[in-house]
Formats: sequence, structure tokens, C-alpha cells
Amino acid sequence: MSLYVSHLTKVYGQQKAVDDISFSIEKGEIVGFLGPNGAGKSTTMKIATGYLPPTSGSVHVNDHDVTLQSLRVRKMIGYLPEHNPLYLDMYVHEYLHFIGRIFEITSSTLKVRVPEIISLCGLRLEQNKKIEALSKGFRQRVGLAQALIHNPEVLILDEPTTGLDPNQILEIRKLIKDISQNKTVLFSTHIMQEVQALCDRVIVINRGEIVADDTVNNLLKQTGNVDVEVEFEGEVNEDDLRMLPGVEGVIQLRKGCYRLSAKEGFDLRPEVFRFAADKKLSLIGLKQQENTLEEIFRSLTSKEAV
Repeated sequence: MSLYVSHLTKVYGQQKAVDDISFSIEKGEIVGFLGPNGAGKSTTMKIATGYLPPTSGSVHVNDHDVTLQSLRVRKMIGYLPEHNPLYLDMYVHEYLHFIGRIFEITSSTLKVRVPEIISLCGLRLEQNKKIEALSKGFRQRVGLAQALIHNPEVLILDEPTTGLDPNQILEIRKLIKDISQNKTVLFSTHIMQEVQALCDRVIVINRGEIVADDTVNNLLKQTGNVDVEVEFEGEVNEDDLRMLPGVEGVIQLRKGCYRLSAKEGFDLRPEVFRFAADKKLSLIGLKQQENTLEEIFRSLTSKEAV
């Protein structure tokens, strides 16, 4: 087991930022850590990396306690915080040598390791530039490079694509996928496409408590109210549609086209087919709105804390 969080709690004054959460991540897993702003994601990550002490509970990395063996644990973890702290007046290659020396990597090893990481993170053309001259996307690459310089077993990335344009997001996403082989990765994001593209599993936290911990596929299979968009050749009496079994509401989108909202657990498609056949109506379109991670996320994080 690479990362094990047990009954972790963090209290600031009267506020519980993290409230008795537990989870574990095995080697090779890529886990998305999701939640609204202020849910406790960054606090959990900072505790896991040794930057904050917990109020109670524990975090272990490869069976080493983060609080009791902080320096040893930090050598096992690569960490990219939400606000990427870089020395802007340093050159890229100079900065990576500097970080390597902090991790007590020998000069002879760094002569090999720094070029490897520069190549892996796509920084060859930028390695002789000052960090202040780099774009946001390349600065994020430098941040990932410093998190990887000591070849950690566990990567903790706090919103690594914040502020990037769509092209940069795709580049960083591919980079994370490439470097994550044989590593344990926990990363937070607000971009659901990122989760579906990268993650084996998702942990959702809301108001300091874990409200979901499952695979992406299992979360997408969650049942709920599923809308159906149906189009007939001509207009239909809305009251007739409302009388169909399982229909909770009807909205006319345009002439002959309607959105039917279903009661929980109902699949309206068979009812619509039977209705069209009974009424001798020409059905020219029927589309069920698929469950999305965005909808599931909203459902999980909009519930009032008990």
C-alpha cells in the first residue's frame, strides 16, 4: 500500500476543514480527488506531504508515518501545490539542479537525472531560459519536473492544470499519464474530462467528509433522474406526455420536440415508443441524456451536510 489515510481530522479554530476521513491508494493507481472550493482537498494534500500537522488521525506513505518520519516521507513524495512556487530568477536547468541537491542527490547523478527529466517534461528548448520568461504551461511543466527529480514513488498534484488553455491542458494531461506509470498518483481538479481521461478511481470530498469513493465507471452507473429528448413529426398534446408512466415533467423545446424528465429509476424510452405506436405518431428522434460526472459531482456536493 503506497498511501494510507486513517481517520484524518484537521481543525482551524471552530472549523473542521477535514472531518475524520479515511482512504488508501495502491501503487500504480491514479486517483482523482474532487470537491468544491473549501471542501478540504488542499488541506488533506498538505497533511499528506508533511506541510501541515493533522489535528488527529494519521497518514502513512509506504508504512512510514508522515508526522513522525516527515523527512523520510518527503523523499518518497513528489508534490506540486496549487500555487506553483518557483524561483523565477533561476534558469530551468539551474532550478532543477538546486531542487535535486535539496533531496541530497549527488552531482554525478544529477548530471544524468536533470537532462532525463527535462526531456520527459518537454523542456529541452526552455532549459536555458529563466523561469520568469516561461508561459504558464511551461511553468507547470517545471513544477512537475521538480516533483519528479528525485524519482518519487507517490505523486501528489494539487490542480496541476489551473489557469491553462485547452492545448496546455491536453499537454499536461498527457505528461501526467506518461509519468504515472509504476507510481501512485493523487491529484485534485475541477475538470471532469481530466478525471475521465486519467483516473482509475475518484474520491469526492464535501465539507471535509468523503461522500464518494469508487471507480469512474461505477460512478457513471449511478441512477438518478434521467431526461429524455423526444421529437415527433408534428406537435403532441403535452398533457398526454405527462400522463405517461414515470414522467415527472415535460418541457417543449421547439415544435414537435420535448424534454421529458423521469422519476427516479424510470427508463422512459419504452413508454415513448408505445405512446407513438398507440397514437400512430411518427417518432423521428429519441435521445436519453447520459449521466455525466458533472451531474454526479453536483448531486454529491450539493447535499446538505448531516
